[in-house]
Amino acid sequence: MISRRAGFSLLAATLALAACAKPADKPAPTDTLNFSIMSTEKASTQAAEWAPFLADMEKATGLKVKPFYGSNYSALIEAMRFKQTDMGWFTNQSGLEAVRRSGGEVFARTTKPDGGQDGYQSVIIVAKDSPITLETLLKCDKSLSFGMGDAKSTSGTLAPMTYLFAPRGIRPDECFKTVRSANHEANLYAVANRVVDASTNNTASMARLAQHGTAAGDRTLANLKVIWTSPTIPEDPMLWRKDLDPAVKARIAKFFFSYGVGTGPEAERQRDNLRRIESGPFKRADATHLLPVREMEATEQLMEAREKGDTAAAAKAQAELDAVHAEEKAAKPAS
Repeated sequence: MISRRAGFSLLAATLALAACAKPADKPAPTDTLNFSIMSTEKASTQAAEWAPFLADMEKATGLKVKPFYGSNYSALIEAMRFKQTDMGWFTNQSGLEAVRRSGGEVFARTTKPDGGQDGYQSVIIVAKDSPITLETLLKCDKSLSFGMGDAKSTSGTLAPMTYLFAPRGIRPDECFKTVRSANHEANLYAVANRVVDASTNNTASMARLAQHGTAAGDRTLANLKVIWTSPTIPEDPMLWRKDLDPAVKARIAKFFFSYGVGTGPEAERQRDNLRRIESGPFKRADATHLLPVREMEATEQLMEAREKGDTAAAAKAQAELDAVHAEEKAAKPAS
């Protein structure tokens, strides 16, 4: 039995510990937003294109907005993971990785600048006068050099692996003489200048180069042809950190979903700014936006596991694929 004195001592100790206990962590207030952007082109070009949009964001939110240009998607994912950035524009695959590893949360998605059908395609390009066809490419005799995107690029790596290479049991590093990894702009010029024989790219990147209307860009596009096109890939997601202050999230959302919307000179000026970064007005989105890329990922893993005869890995990939299909069904509006 505990004595009365001991009981009082225990109670006092408990109260003292309770007084010292820290309250649940709350999002730290901030007056600065670090906005991550993948440098698919030269950083100086990206900075000029993004400056008007970021300046409007500062003015509308009352927050200082600092761009963070990453040379690859892993850098953007790690920057969000270590809270060096608060939000940013990701591809579908890198966005999925940021959700899984960096506390990211999808809140918006891009749209076509011209208001056209959403989505874009991964492509494989060769020089216009090249004799290389898709059949030639898939011979895998190690006679060709090939360019791919960042390892976490949806159109530069995941889509061609899912829809083209994996179904045929092809591993690019075993198929080609050399495999070079670079951003989309670098890969375009590498093919046009015969640095590599063929490369992945995407229709959005090629449209962006055409929009710039430079002599060098026009010559580059004129010297290219597409020999493979993927199924449509969803537009890119915008992510913020899940633990960002709700008040800051509300300011960001108010800006994003009103920017470039409506009629009049100001709305048109904003849409011009959006066109510079290859988007139309943003639309609301959530985790279901990433279901197609999860499906691509699981499909690729399932095909690879079956080819290797790895039943455990195949079962795991099939379970993920079934889960994705169930979520897709649940996300569809009732007819």
